Amino acid sequence: MPRPFHLAFPVHDLAAARAFYGDLLGCPEGRSSEQWIDFDLYGHQIVAHLDPAAKPVATTNPVDGHDVPVPHFGVVLTMEDWHALAARLEAAGVTFGIAPHIRFQGQAGEQATMFFRDPSGNALEFKAFANDAMVFAK
Repeated sequence: MPRPFHLAFPVHDLAAARAFYGDLLGCPEGRSSEQWIDFDLYGHQIVAHLDPAAKPVATTNPVDGHDVPVPHFGVVLTMEDWHALAARLEAAGVTFGIAPHIRFQGQAGEQATMFFRDPSGNALEFKAFANDAMVFAK
């Protein structure tokens, strides 16, 4: 089993980050201070660091007919968890940069994917594969 990764990223407002990652995405909160918050993102440690001047990056690359934001981060979920998260985000009225859909249909690497941004403009992608052996398929 892979070890958890660690990612630190800027946010302009810790209360907004706490509501988004903790309440909306359901990430349990770990340690925190007045400058940062640890979250458990499906077993991975992500840390929202306060930077009041944080501004989103607007670069994109074309992938399967969509403009994919760069940089972005997220997790490969089970298909069941992906559908549950997509439904929760849709019910909460989250604006998707790329709405939940199946990418690369019928090809190697076929996957369910969705992109959205946190309140500080950080882009997130959550995806799932019907068969995890396809994660690195060429």
